[in-house]
Amino acid sequence: MRSFAFAGSGIIHTLKTQPNARIHALATIGVVFTGFWLKMSPSEWGLLLLAIGIVWIAELINTALEHLVDLASPEYHLLAKHAKDCAAGAVLFAALISLLIGAVVILPKILG
Repeated sequence: MRSFAFAGSGIIHTLKTQPNARIHALATIGVVFTGFWLKMSPSEWGLLLLAIGIVWIAELINTALEHLVDLASPEYHLLAKHAKDCAAGAVLFAALISLLIGAVVILPKILG
């Protein structure tokens, strides 16, 4: 149970400290609402939930990596910058792929 509490604390910390995580939260709520509104099939839900999960996993890992880099390298260092930029790039890539998945799943239902 303590492990769940620690994990929950990490999620809450990320939501409180990372503006992009709050954007992801709003997007998650929007996608879930849209999924119910459009009566998604189980396979469509699976794709949407996978996309949502990938973005959240990337965001949480990015936040953890940023904190570790700040701890290990409080002063500016080019390698620290690269580490943070690569982690942020992973979140961006996950978000873009998720946007494409959402478009492939949701747009046909809206347009069709």
